[in-house]
Amino acid sequence: MGVIVTAISKDGGAFCHAIDSADICGRAESIHRTSATVTAALGRLLTASSLMGAMLKEENASLTLRLQGDGPAGSIIAVSDSRGNVRGYAQEPIVEIPLNAKGKLDVAGAVGKNGSLFVMKDFGYGEPYIGQTPIVSGEIAEDITHYYAVSEQIPTVCALGVLVAPDLTVLAAGGFIVQLLPGAGEDVIDALEANVLGLPAITTMLQDGMSAEEIAQRVLEGMEPEVLDSVPVEYRCNCTRERVERALITLGREELESMAAEKPVIEVDCHFCNKKYRFNPTELRALIR
Repeated sequence: MGVIVTAISKDGGAFCHAIDSADICGRAESIHRTSATVTAALGRLLTASSLMGAMLKEENASLTLRLQGDGPAGSIIAVSDSRGNVRGYAQEPIVEIPLNAKGKLDVAGAVGKNGSLFVMKDFGYGEPYIGQTPIVSGEIAEDITHYYAVSEQIPTVCALGVLVAPDLTVLAAGGFIVQLLPGAGEDVIDALEANVLGLPAITTMLQDGMSAEEIAQRVLEGMEPEVLDSVPVEYRCNCTRERVERALITLGREELESMAAEKPVIEVDCHFCNKKYRFNPTELRALIR
């Protein structure tokens, strides 16, 4: 099981959320059987969604990230609850492309460098908030950073990483989001910039044995950080047969009658966990009633 740690500088000028998401990304790979590059792309978006979801204050809130680029992976979606439990999928789970110029998995090539990042925050009441910003790199962390700068005007640094083994399993995954709070002094800004620039890659720190708490403290080094919370998180799908029934009902009487007449069994797959729900004509007609 993964963990999200929240830490804040002593003067309250900056806070950091850090996560070890290897279990989350590994579970996503085992469900969707993604290729290495898509595992890295989906894993990064799941990691970001988990962090951002945990930053929501309302207990029943949820956050959805949708990355719609022009790359071969198509649309990539990640959904988190307000505790950081997350689920997601890629439209095209198998993408085979060469490594990038640095010899690493070409996440930007799979995602595409043209398109949009959509952020939806549903607080459980009223209309959800929906933000949209253009993709700036396709590497995902930079796109999250750009979203906060443009849509929420919050100085933010996001770092994400997923290390995939040759056998396609996830060796390490995690990330952090650090933000300046109103009134942060120049000393905090300077220290944060120096810390972030001096950090190794996320996956390097995790492979060296650093925990999410140690990464958060490293990001806020020199600011006397205090750990506020440490919360377990996991890949969690909330699909149920009742939810699928409600979705089928929205198709309308005519469509349900047509489905009941055409096939002996209708099968509905959950995009997030691949669980299959089967309905026979009698059950479909019961929904019509």
